[in-house]
Amino acid sequence: MSVLDNFGQWKSFLSDRLEHAQGQGMDQSTVSNLATEIGGYLASHVDPKNSEEKVLADLWNVASDEEKHAIANMMVKMVQKDS
Repeated sequence: MSVLDNFGQWKSFLSDRLEHAQGQGMDQSTVSNLATEIGGYLASHVDPKNSEEKVLADLWNVASDEEKHAIANMMVKMVQKDS
């Protein structure tokens, strides 16, 4: 089973990766830029596996670069809040 199959698992996976990155000294700006790059990769190369990912993909596909950065930042904040 892929972490992309279940949105809760996906958020947990992101949270773990975020904690690891911050533990390695990655600052918030770098995390934000990396999250935006990952979002772009996922939108271009990975089919949404659940309704939450479908909504995120649809939003990503109509967003400007600034809005994509905001979406990525909100995902980071969401997993930080949940952890």
